[in-house]
This record gives sequence, C-alpha cells and structure tokens, in this order.
Amino acid sequence: ENIKRGTRNSKVGGDWSSGSASEDQVNHFFSNSSHTNNWAVLVCTSRFWFNYRHVSNTLSIYRTVKRLGIPDSQILLLLADDMPCNSRNAYPGEVFNNRNHALNLYGENIEVDYRGYQVTVENFVRILTGRHTKDVPRSKRLLSDDRSNILIYMTGHGGDEFLKFQDYEELTSMGLADSFHQMEQQRRYNEILFIIETCQANTLYEQFYSDNVLALGCSEKGENSYAHHHDTAVGTSIIDRFTYYTLDFFERSMKSDSLMTIKDWFYSLNPKSLRSQPGIRTDLFNRNIKEVPLTDFF
Repeated sequence: ENIKRGTRNSKVGGDWSSGSASEDQVNHFFSNSSHTNNWAVLVCTSRFWFNYRHVSNTLSIYRTVKRLGIPDSQILLLLADDMPCNSRNAYPGEVFNNRNHALNLYGENIEVDYRGYQVTVENFVRILTGRHTKDVPRSKRLLSDDRSNILIYMTGHGGDEFLKFQDYEELTSMGLADSFHQMEQQRRYNEILFIIETCQANTLYEQFYSDNVLALGCSEKGENSYAHHHDTAVGTSIIDRFTYYTLDFFERSMKSDSLMTIKDWFYSLNPKSLRSQPGIRTDLFNRNIKEVPLTDFF
C-alpha cells in the first residue's frame, strides 16, 4: 500500500513507543531480520553548480551510514559532479550542508566510486544487477547476496515516474522496478530500503513489484522537493528539506545500537516542514515497519 505521512488509520498508524524494553523484547526485536551484511548505494544524479544541494544531500547520507557502521568497502558512492573542485566553489575541497560551515562533508576519508560522466543510467543498472564488463574492479561492484540488506538513496531532478541523470537521460519507475526484479531473481538481496528525494518522488516507486522492497519518497505527484536554506557565502542552496530533517532525526536519535524504527523516522517527517507530502510503500515488504530498526539498513 502507499501511505501518506499523517494517515493515522493505515497499517502503520496507532501508538508506538521505542522506549525502554526488557532484554527478551530487545532480543525478539532484533531477531526479525535474517540479514547478515549491509550495503549502501548512494546516488547524486545532478551536474552543475546550482545543484550543489544534491551533492550535499548524498554526502550527508554517506556520512551517516559510515557513522553507523557500514564501511566504505560496502558503500557505492555516485556523484555526477565534483563540487569540491568546481571553479565557483569559494571553499575548495569542501562541501557543506549548513550555513554555519561546522562540518566539511567531503573531508579526507571519502571514496567516490563513480564520478562525473560515469554516473549514467546504464552504470547504475549494471551496479544493481551485477552485469558489469570484465574490466570493472570489485571496488565498483555491488557484491551483495541473499542475506544482504541494501540501502539505495537517490537525489536529483525528477518528475512523474522518472529521475533525470545529468540533464541528459532518465531512469523510469518501470526501468527501476525491472532492475529490482532482476536482483530478486538473482538472489542479490534480502531486503531493500529505497529512498528518493526529488520532485514527485513518490511516483518513482509506483511500478515496483519485487518482494521485500520498502520504498520511501519525499513528495507526491504534482509536488516539488524544496531546498531548506540558501548559503550566501557559498552562493547557492546547500541542502534539501527532506534530507535536512532526516539528518536532524538521525543526529538526535540514532546510534549504532539504537532501537529507533523506520516508523519512528517516517512519522518524524512533518509535511509542513517539508512543504510536500512524504510517502511510504509497504505492501511489498514482509515486516511491519514499526518493528524494523533503522540500523537494519543504516
């Protein structure tokens, strides 16, 4: 089913608290997933300086998954433009997600696997399906299996059932759905959490039909995805609202041993703050999201 944020009479509605629990409850809570390893595929599909915020979005999620324990060897980072080296960047080698410039997201410990014109629909589909040419090194492959939980985060410009790659080509909802189906047939995952931040984001998961895929987007059909704030020193908007409030939740609530769930995160997203209606699709997923720790994917 497709669920909008604030729909309290849906399957994910009702009261839920992640407060203190007995040892038995905690053990039962973490026994719900059968995965043994985690992977992340993080994709910024936009080029050009005015899309700085899309690079910042992706690097913010990259920093979060690393902080919570996924190593670089199991993260595939795709950045369609090199903002740290852009001639318009007043802070060479640095990318920020807040105007206070407290944190350089680029830093020294970053591994970009695909950059610039390597970020294409073809390469993205090859990553998901494992259909690489022989010259692609293992470090650029998604070496997952049927016990892998995979986080897929994408951000860029999109519309009704499509996401643009570099203002040149498009990934469609059906194309993405078929890629997930190939992954399912090849036993390349246990569960997938798909997160999309773009205009009309929730339409991109409408065509999905593979088992154990949980999808979450920031905006309904006809709605835009909005920047959170502008940085006059950088000269452009530096982060989008959905990612900003997701990071705020994660920084306040999430540690590697956290009991926070997918439901806790989803219901922390306020449509008034986002200026759009986030949605989540749960009908393909075999677990109740109030029992799925965020650390199963992050």
